[in-house]
Amino acid sequence: QLQVVESGGGLVQPGGSLRLSCTTSGFILDYYSIGWFRQAPGKEREGVSCISNSDGGTIYANSVKGRFTISRDKANDTIYLQMNSLKPEDTAVYYCAAAADGRFCTIIGAYMYEKWGQGTQVTVSS
Repeated sequence: QLQVVESGGGLVQPGGSLRLSCTTSGFILDYYSIGWFRQAPGKEREGVSCISNSDGGTIYANSVKGRFTISRDKANDTIYLQMNSLKPEDTAVYYCAAAADGRFCTIIGAYMYEKWGQGTQVTVSS
């Protein structure tokens, strides 16, 4: 059974860091791409970053470029989102999702992702 589970959220001060984890199971990660999305209260879901697991290609939203890094731990079938220099506007529920095409990924086509996790809350506040 295909599963993705997020963890690592929490409360952090502005300028701080968090690392989110997306643990996957039930499928061969090489054949999938993984995306990170977020949704703040009263706002639409926003694509943050994604990774194409066939070649390691990555995409970042302009709002997080240079601050967030997506990576893969092949041994543990886990995708990480390292978030540095966090800002209050990064506050949201963060979701990871899996799409059954590892050749490319997208952060604007959420409909392509077939399996979503439950989300993890990230709050950036002093």
